Amino acid sequence: MSKSDSAGLPQRNPLRDPADRRLPRIAGPSGLVIFGVTGDLSRKKLMPAVYDLANRGLLPPGFSLVGFARRDWADEDFAQVVHDAVKEHARTPFREEVWQQLAKGMRFVPGEFDDDEAFDTLRSTIEDLDKAQGTGGNFAFYLSVPPKFFPKVVEQLKKHGLADPPEGSWRRAVIEKPFGHDLASAQELNKVVHEVFPPQEVFRIDHYLGKETVQNILALRFANTMFEPIWNRSYVDHVQITMAEDIGIGGRAGYYDGIGSARDVIQNHLLQLLALTAIEEPASFEADALVAEKIKVLGAVRLPEDLGKHTVRGQYTHGWQGGEEVIGYLEEDGIDPSSKTDTYAAVKLEVNTRRWAGVPFYLRTGKRLGRRVTEIAVVFQRAPYLPFDSYATEELGENALVIRVQPDEGVTVRFGSKVPGTAMEVRDVTMDFAYGESFTESSPEAYERLILDVLLGDANLFPRHQEVELSWKILDPIEEYWEKHGRPAEYAAGTWGPAEADQMLARDGRSWRRP
Repeated sequence: MSKSDSAGLPQRNPLRDPADRRLPRIAGPSGLVIFGVTGDLSRKKLMPAVYDLANRGLLPPGFSLVGFARRDWADEDFAQVVHDAVKEHARTPFREEVWQQLAKGMRFVPGEFDDDEAFDTLRSTIEDLDKAQGTGGNFAFYLSVPPKFFPKVVEQLKKHGLADPPEGSWRRAVIEKPFGHDLASAQELNKVVHEVFPPQEVFRIDHYLGKETVQNILALRFANTMFEPIWNRSYVDHVQITMAEDIGIGGRAGYYDGIGSARDVIQNHLLQLLALTAIEEPASFEADALVAEKIKVLGAVRLPEDLGKHTVRGQYTHGWQGGEEVIGYLEEDGIDPSSKTDTYAAVKLEVNTRRWAGVPFYLRTGKRLGRRVTEIAVVFQRAPYLPFDSYATEELGENALVIRVQPDEGVTVRFGSKVPGTAMEVRDVTMDFAYGESFTESSPEAYERLILDVLLGDANLFPRHQEVELSWKILDPIEEYWEKHGRPAEYAAGTWGPAEADQMLARDGRSWRRP
């Protein structure tokens, strides 16, 4: 078959049409350096995500993975660690040929973060991989380390020329939360990082934004005409955003004590979910357009005047969970018995825009709650008039649209329906959409999507520094109030939080949903 048409022009291959959505986005020549590669996050999430991407054909053949940590390992030892992590935690089936291809590009650099010799070794390792694997000088540096080490690692990358890309290449920094512990520390950290990496090359990970259901908030709102007309103060009574965990702090006492639920979850995950729920339609889904709308929402968030009545913090005590007796927070290993750290936090916020004025957003998060669940519930106002006998609607609640982020990802709509029978009786029913039942392809892990986006340079799902700072501006006054006023309220492990949180909503004539 001729490769040219009758005019002598080259024919376009229809199988490579960039508009064809069947073509996956595949990363170009590149590599990933993971600092703190021996930690839980790396072992359970990052390394399995890299393998899953390779298994799905989304990484280049010469992709390279470099580990940096305080271990005296050879490259073979590191490859074995990755192999074991992949076998245990990968989402996709293990295939030997994929593993062999990936293992060729694996290297390990032992050293401390202040060890100049180790960073010299890292630089020469990257240069060697450029030649051996064809990475094109493109490397992302993933800081899977405690936040106190961020400035040192970034400083070392600059000092040893690792942050400076060769001509036509890129170097990117990937930073895990928490990004600071208040506004001042976040601003200082942003300054340090931006002195080394341009803002567009800094990717702040909020793994919730990598979840399919979170991205589906945008599809649900802006790809359908049926929701947008009622997505406002004229029809919405209030919004509840919940992230509940059924586990305690485990072995994270060193990190968690002094941080607490509000800093750990509300400042990033829940405020991002609020922003996506409340944003106006962006001009496009390019990163800059999406960020501009999220910044408008976060800038319009207002705190309640009385923080004592409209915020609650709690600490779990001894109780029963999943049929097992569990200890309280103050009895956990490594926790100061006088600690005031919150393991539960609930706050009432408002968004001062024309769309949302007067609609409360209730955010709550906690450990050792009834079950593990994250959801956004948009609860609608009751019908202004019901032409039924009062007894016919005794069991009728409020209409709600619930987006389940995890587990059982999907969307539920709750509405009133007539009960079969001779009498007119109306009761709540639900209509469910579940990802697992509606699509043949399983949802990728959040870290798969996020790592691939870093390698592609797609910043859509990564909070910008302005968002981080606005989130701290919202949370800092609450944390300062809590610091000066009493101790956290107590709640038994396995329950849904302290009674004070129920009272907070009861004052407004509302109640928490039972997920």
